[in-house]
Amino acid sequence: MAPLTSLFSVLSRTRDSLSKALNSLRAPYEKLGSLDELEASLLSSDIGMETAEAVLEIAKRSKSGHAIDEIIDLLIGILESVDSGPITHIDAGPKVILIVGVNGTGKTTSAAKLAGLMKTDEPALLIGADTYRAAAVEQLRIWAQRVDVRLVSNEASKDPSAVLFDGMSSAIAQKVNNVIVDTAGRLHTYDHLMEELSKMNRVLKEHFPQFNTKSLITIDASLGQNSLFQAKSFAKHVDLDGAILTKMDGTAKGGIVFALVKELSLPVRYIGIGEDIQDIEPFDAEKFVHSLVGSAND
Repeated sequence: MAPLTSLFSVLSRTRDSLSKALNSLRAPYEKLGSLDELEASLLSSDIGMETAEAVLEIAKRSKSGHAIDEIIDLLIGILESVDSGPITHIDAGPKVILIVGVNGTGKTTSAAKLAGLMKTDEPALLIGADTYRAAAVEQLRIWAQRVDVRLVSNEASKDPSAVLFDGMSSAIAQKVNNVIVDTAGRLHTYDHLMEELSKMNRVLKEHFPQFNTKSLITIDASLGQNSLFQAKSFAKHVDLDGAILTKMDGTAKGGIVFALVKELSLPVRYIGIGEDIQDIEPFDAEKFVHSLVGSAND
């Protein structure tokens, strides 16, 4: 797992927008301007109205100097209200993880990074089931080589379920218990692509019942509320088991994590902390919150 300083650095833009407002609460007595500034910072981070109101309520009633500790406890409590953390801890036994999401959210790179992370415990296999985007399999092949994980794909096939079937058969033959599937990027409005995901799930259920099937959606944190809308749309068609947060290092909208939990009860499983192959780690609520408000908590 990456050190705290890595996550601290990744969250710098979100933290910078919050820390000044939070530090103002350390004053001997609160000023209305401090609360207004805090509210604006919270909302601009896309933390969500409900969480923002809860934070402001603490700021209004708490004695000076104690508000920040209470706010930290509140934020950690929200994230720990769902079973977050690595997908490997959910169920024992073989797992197949479908990586779903919209194009451009870091889906393919997240699939490869996750395979690299999981193979530290036992062998993993990647399946390239994006049969629509011309460069998808080649991109995944490059990443598979970087993380030293075997890839199963079929660039001649236009049927992702057939590619999935072949990949799962290979995993069984090779006695691999961790399978990560890169699916095609899609919008919820593409009915045929959403049905395709349903078909892939049916293939897994009917032919490979010994594998626990999980679906993780990649969330581009820089999109803020738009990412929340995407997750809501996917949740109508797919049973989501969690999210992988990407592009946190380039945004001030890291508060989207809380909105995902409050509005969708969707746990964050992993967080991307950079562009290198090792820059993914299991999500830790306490570590995330302290990194988020770290400079205000010094």
